[in-house]
Amino acid sequence: MKILLFGKAGQAGWELQRSLAPLGEVISLDRHGREGLCGDLMDLDGLRATVRQVKPDCIVNAAAYTAVDRAETEGEAADLVNSEAPGLLATEAASLGCWLVHYSTDYVFDGTGAAPWRETDAVCPLGRYGKSKARGERAIVESGCSYLIFRASWVYGGRGNNFIRTMFRLMAERQELKVVGDQVGVPTGAELLADVTAHALRWCVAKPELKGVYHLVPGGETSWHEYATFVAALAHHNGIVLQVEDIHAIPTSEYPTPAKRPLNSRLDTRKLRHAFGLYLPHWQDGVARVINEITSEYI
Repeated sequence: MKILLFGKAGQAGWELQRSLAPLGEVISLDRHGREGLCGDLMDLDGLRATVRQVKPDCIVNAAAYTAVDRAETEGEAADLVNSEAPGLLATEAASLGCWLVHYSTDYVFDGTGAAPWRETDAVCPLGRYGKSKARGERAIVESGCSYLIFRASWVYGGRGNNFIRTMFRLMAERQELKVVGDQVGVPTGAELLADVTAHALRWCVAKPELKGVYHLVPGGETSWHEYATFVAALAHHNGIVLQVEDIHAIPTSEYPTPAKRPLNSRLDTRKLRHAFGLYLPHWQDGVARVINEITSEYI
């Protein structure tokens, strides 16, 4: 199998280079491209030419416009990267008869209620970022290609910027922190995303009827405040020197942002687990592993 991977420098892309390697040749691109190949999702002509030159058996799109707040004023850029580029990749995948793997988000939902969102629930994004991701999903589905769309929430990894590293920095600088306590979701490790992708793709090659949209998050749920408290406790246990003494929970209303966040980011994973025979570990397991891996950077 020849796999064309976009977004290799991101948190998920970095792990996908590892997880996809046993499936075949992986051609990995970031936005700078290489050897005449384009990896920039803002260059639609370049993307089209690259797919046609490589002729992959599978396209994995781990690249995205993820600046949620900036998307409110940079809507055209968000739409280009999150909607138009995935639609183009899907059209090219349909022409080639190859698979397309794409990653989406809990932000396609409005965050109402307390029940975990299912794949069959109607999307209703609150902001430009979520709307751009929802349009990208729709373009893929309507293209007629064979696809896997994985929706995840609160993604983090051992590389790149994420909530864990932000908390480490703030906890080392301040004695008191205020963290939102009424937004509930599931921290999702890039490693888990990558491993499940490889597992599911292997199954889909043999059973193409498994194509579709799936929710992919670990077990359990938490708030940003509970997440921060867990990070602080494990960092302290690992010997990282912290200044923070108190972490206070605050409502979303006390932390205004340009883009409105969904309060309920719970995602129901029953479809994924049943389709691919998976057990999804508790979110704390993945967070603890990443903290243990990066502890040496902070001691």
